[in-house]
Amino acid sequence: MATSWNKKERENKKRQERQQKQEKKQLRKDNAEKGKHLNDMMAYLDENGNLTSEPPDPRKKITFNVEEIEIGVPKQKELSPEELLRTGVISFFNSQKGFGFIEDSQTGQRIFVHQSSSEKPLQEGQKVVFEVEKGPRGLTAVNISSNDK
Repeated sequence: MATSWNKKERENKKRQERQQKQEKKQLRKDNAEKGKHLNDMMAYLDENGNLTSEPPDPRKKITFNVEEIEIGVPKQKELSPEELLRTGVISFFNSQKGFGFIEDSQTGQRIFVHQSSSEKPLQEGQKVVFEVEKGPRGLTAVNISSNDK
């Protein structure tokens, strides 16, 4: 069965489509709820961050100081001169590459060290006195001297 393409049939088809579209539009209008109150349309967040239809209890309100909120990585505080001079033991050192780590005896923190920061050769297990400086990737040990006590 072949479909015909005459002008009258195309116009009738378009008219039917427009009629169906108008009926759907009218049906949507009829089913739409009119006169909703603002309170029925409101959504609230409770103290746990969940959406509810009930307003939150004002007694549970928590206020925050905007200046205390840190977005991203917190800024490092400036170190005092007493905190700069430290003692520790070289826990790892690669003599071929010339770098390693010192374990701070006070904090237990591992601090990066490079051979160029010391006048004498460094070895694993060696007790050292050093200063701490901020590097691009964290704390770095500088002005390293042997702790021969």
